[in-house]
Amino acid sequence: MGYCNMTNFIKSFVRDETGASAAEYALILAIVGVAIGAAALTLGGNVRAAIAGAAVDVHNCNTGSFAASSTSVVATTC
Repeated sequence: MGYCNMTNFIKSFVRDETGASAAEYALILAIVGVAIGAAALTLGGNVRAAIAGAAVDVHNCNTGSFAASSTSVVATTC
């Protein structure tokens, strides 16, 4: 009798998929989290470079040595 109950338990355990959806959601959440982290790192680097370029332009404009840079979009005179 014990063998038959154990066999039925194993069969029902293998067929049970209630935890599968939770695992799938966790995997999706992990992938989305990694994508958001990568986007934040990339955006942070781009913002840092843009601010540094603006700071150089402001410094050059204040010292009178303004030369049009590749990041400058405004007029080339101060």
